Amino acid sequence: MEPLYALSLTAGILIAFLLLVLIATYHDSFKAEILPDADQPAKLRVYQFIYTLVQILAKSLEILGISEEHQLLRLLSEGLPACRDSKLFIKDLHFDEVPVRIYLPRAASASKRRGVIFFHGGCGIFGSIRSYERFCRHLARESGSVAVSVGYRLSPEHRYPAQTLDCLTATVHFLKTAESYGVDPDRIIVCGDSVGGTFTTTVCQELVNRRDIPKIRAQVLIYPFLQALNFNLPSHQKNAFTAFLSREREVYFILKYLNKDCSMKEAVLAGSHVPESIKLKYRKWINPDLIPERFKLGYEPPLPTPFLPHVHEETKELFRTRVSPLLAEDAVVCCLPDTCIITCEHDVLRDDGLLYKKRLEDNNVRVAWHHMEKGFHCALSFFGYGIFSFPSSSKIANHVVHFIKAY
Repeated sequence: MEPLYALSLTAGILIAFLLLVLIATYHDSFKAEILPDADQPAKLRVYQFIYTLVQILAKSLEILGISEEHQLLRLLSEGLPACRDSKLFIKDLHFDEVPVRIYLPRAASASKRRGVIFFHGGCGIFGSIRSYERFCRHLARESGSVAVSVGYRLSPEHRYPAQTLDCLTATVHFLKTAESYGVDPDRIIVCGDSVGGTFTTTVCQELVNRRDIPKIRAQVLIYPFLQALNFNLPSHQKNAFTAFLSREREVYFILKYLNKDCSMKEAVLAGSHVPESIKLKYRKWINPDLIPERFKLGYEPPLPTPFLPHVHEETKELFRTRVSPLLAEDAVVCCLPDTCIITCEHDVLRDDGLLYKKRLEDNNVRVAWHHMEKGFHCALSFFGYGIFSFPSSSKIANHVVHFIKAY
């Protein structure tokens, strides 16, 4: 009986796996849109298929009560461990109880180095220091900087705003102790991708009025998430079903990050969480009319939707600057440091970056902007994997290094 049981179990697992593959194939073929002008579309489709398969498996395990969806997705985001690096000292430390990994160039320096603090992406739910190990090593080596990667606590185990507070705590600690790492405290740059860009923006905004610590010299925002009022901007329409971060998954992850009921997703997507008074107040900053015409091909203004007070009441955090830093007042924005913004064409968050670029420039903040015509959300996560990486991954990393070396 035992061989028969083992054979039945194996057959059952294989059938279940094949069903998952078929479901993922259907989902990928009919939902995900990978345009031919995207970066290496065939490779991108393979990765999207694997991601879809893991998503379906993760959701199935959650329904069965075996594990939560985000736990399996975290494993996928970890990537492969990197090899030893002879050009860097790498240490795991804690900055006021926040875990960090610091990368110090071994080569001698005639003067104090610049410092770079990096906040990883992953919707505040995924990602880790290890996920961006290759990028942070590249950053430290190529720019000759002391780089600090912050391992902030993740949601939903640690409720918002624990993530922002960890990033803020680590930044303040580094600004105060920079010289002990051979860093000039007046040459510290903050950098992040996706939600890491959100944390970067928030940290810079919250520190503009601090007089007890050195000023942040510059900030680097890589396809950042910056607002949760309007999910019907041109980039949301164009990239509604794009790889890795669809419009639907964007809102789902935001609600999950904030520990909110994800059944409100459709109402938030439609804009029913925003009262008319708030729409009018922030229309001067969040408005498709502010997007350059070349990014609005095919855009159609959405139909009006009814305001739902109960959804608004449950999602008030979406209007706070720690979640939507694009809503900060001009008195704060005008005091921000020099900024590098990197946007990707195949990304629902493209227009967040474009709108913030305009806000900064309107407030006389110096902005360097790089747009990846073939780029997609999460591109930086693939950096450093050789033939398994993408040209846009290297272009983003090189733009960041080039910007940082100017300081």
